[in-house]
Amino acid sequence: MNLKILGLDNKEAGTAKLPAQFSEEIRPDLIKRATLAINNSTRQMYGSDPRAGKKQSAKLSRRRRDYKGAYGKGLSRMPRKTMTRRGMQMNFVGAFAPGTVGGRRAFPPVPRDFSQKINDKERRKAIRSALAATMNKEIVSARGHNIPSTYPFAVASEFEKLTKTKDVKKAFETLGLGADLERSSSRKIRAGIGKNRARPYKESKGPLVIVSDTCDAIKATQGIRGVDVVKVKNVNAALLAPGAHAGRLTIFTKAALEKLDKEKLFM
Repeated sequence: MNLKILGLDNKEAGTAKLPAQFSEEIRPDLIKRATLAINNSTRQMYGSDPRAGKKQSAKLSRRRRDYKGAYGKGLSRMPRKTMTRRGMQMNFVGAFAPGTVGGRRAFPPVPRDFSQKINDKERRKAIRSALAATMNKEIVSARGHNIPSTYPFAVASEFEKLTKTKDVKKAFETLGLGADLERSSSRKIRAGIGKNRARPYKESKGPLVIVSDTCDAIKATQGIRGVDVVKVKNVNAALLAPGAHAGRLTIFTKAALEKLDKEKLFM
């Protein structure tokens, strides 16, 4: 399959043959598996301190002649710690057990590792499958993107030399991506308690631009909400299929396609 290359003025500047990576069968099951492996590997562990509520001595003897004992004092078997004493008379308060001041929780969350593993062959096949989905106009449109009539296309390598955010926005609008930028720029407040947990907003994903290597366009695009720019060697399933839904609107630069083909990435 040949892919047309558009300049920054939206005029055709040649064609390029798609590398073999784009001929992979679309496998939603593999894409979901690879995406979950990435997302779960970045998930933070949470739980209580293993010694929380257990940092005081609450040992209390019930034997007859033990010092600091509770024998014959009419006390329940609640673990207690000594606050004050007068001779052999002790002033105890409940401690250590659940339900006592400063005591441990009954069933605290236990820290666990959420990361998942995936075979390299499966991971690479999932990336190739997600790449193939980005070239399918119907799948991309069904994902919710506002795609131009010229999609799919690649952009000239001059895009990587853009240094200003306003120039990047102008290039996107010229290429017909203005409607999708407007869609991804809006965000809404999340419903429920999640907005109190450092994720108050729900945002849409916009276009993904894949460049050949470190360039000025990466920094120039950071201020555009919903848009991601990534080096071709760092492409993964989570970027190509956010939320495990394949078909993100993806624009390659000509240099990125050449590097993908020359170095046989993800094969």
